[in-house]
Amino acid sequence: MKKQYYVNGEWKTANHFAELHSPYSKEVIAEISQATREDVEEAIQCAYQANSAMAALTAYERAAILEHITQLFTENRVKAAEIIALEAAKPLKYALGEIDRTIETYKFAAEEAKRLTGEMIPMDAAKGGAGRFAYTIEQPLGVIGAITPFNFPQNLVAHKVGPAIAAGNTIVLKPASQTPLSALFLAEMIDQTALPKGAFNVVTGSGKTVGDALVDSNKVKMITFTGSPAVGIGIREKAGLKKVTLELGSNAGLIIDHNVDLDEIVPKCVMGAFSNQGQVCISLQRVYVLDELYEAFTERFIAATTQLMIGNPLEDTTDISAMIHPDEQVRAMNWVQEATQNGAQLLTGGTVENGVFLPTILTNVASTLKVSCQEVFAPIVIINRISSIDEGIAAINDSNYGLQAGIFTKDIQTAFTASKKLEVGGVIINDIPTYRVDQMPYGGVKESGTGKEGLKYAIHEMTETKLVVWNQQ
Repeated sequence: MKKQYYVNGEWKTANHFAELHSPYSKEVIAEISQATREDVEEAIQCAYQANSAMAALTAYERAAILEHITQLFTENRVKAAEIIALEAAKPLKYALGEIDRTIETYKFAAEEAKRLTGEMIPMDAAKGGAGRFAYTIEQPLGVIGAITPFNFPQNLVAHKVGPAIAAGNTIVLKPASQTPLSALFLAEMIDQTALPKGAFNVVTGSGKTVGDALVDSNKVKMITFTGSPAVGIGIREKAGLKKVTLELGSNAGLIIDHNVDLDEIVPKCVMGAFSNQGQVCISLQRVYVLDELYEAFTERFIAATTQLMIGNPLEDTTDISAMIHPDEQVRAMNWVQEATQNGAQLLTGGTVENGVFLPTILTNVASTLKVSCQEVFAPIVIINRISSIDEGIAAINDSNYGLQAGIFTKDIQTAFTASKKLEVGGVIINDIPTYRVDQMPYGGVKESGTGKEGLKYAIHEMTETKLVVWNQQ
């Protein structure tokens, strides 16, 4: 089935197509249009010409469009989830959860569209400000270039498209090459709304061709990117004076204090480590457990992991399926082998069975090994023993990343200390670092990126603050 791309409210056909394979079955599920640079520039021009129509919409009208999108997702919830399961091999139970979050995300965007305000400036607080009245207004930037990853092909798109529409911007979306079907399904639904034609465009094709055209264009006023640090840093270097928001991943860490309830926390930790095959920016990758609980925690963690159901992502009962690409599974195996060759102990997993890389637990892992210091983006978790909370904090901070971290503790002073000392964008107390709801500010430090997502915060990134001063004298 050949798939067109979507520009200016029309479906367009490219001269070249690429086969899209199911990560699980390896079958060809579609042929995807491969846009040229000229095709991307046409989409940018259409978005640029739609700026005036978008800026003319009232907050009420923008909110109504976003509410319509939430309604369409609600009506097509199962179909949208099945597309994710098919093209990304995300188990259906997690794909349905992603669509539920996507519905919430557009709902939050609709609500925030009505709250986009500036502020009054107390001019007479300054000696030279007497007789003057001032305020700020938030105005749309214009064309937003959105580049999104495969792991949440609807919700991470919603975190860019939702705030862009709420703020009155236009969008050119470049979805991940493995998950274009979700973005094209979104286009089918947006096409049914009152959004001005040209305000939302989906261009499929290679990351280099489409991404470079977006970054290079002087008509694109902002790039919002979720993906690898290497690509994100390259975008930042080429973007010039464009606004840039980068969400670049992490190797999320968690501390387990001595006084916690393992029956409560182990199931959360297993889900945090292995949901979506560990292909989550805030997937639980590193667990640091105080000595006295280490043996009990590890034993229960292994037992719970071995109960996970492995198989077809389209089946309701499946917990773990294939990673996004066979090469990624090979990389994961190589990283595990490097770890075991350098003193780490493999507790379970580490191999591929029936095309699926099995959930993997390692212990006694040195901080310099790839499974610890790099983003593993696979169903791999390390569990290391620590003798103090400070040792755990130091271990989490010993990283080039800093997106989110967590701590389970019953001691309020320990929690406060961790919240202050952990070098991350978000500290989650008494839950896993994989926890996220979509209205909260989300973004990291170090190589985890710059800028914040979360609807209100993303909208602020996507607007320009203009000052207006009235001289009343």
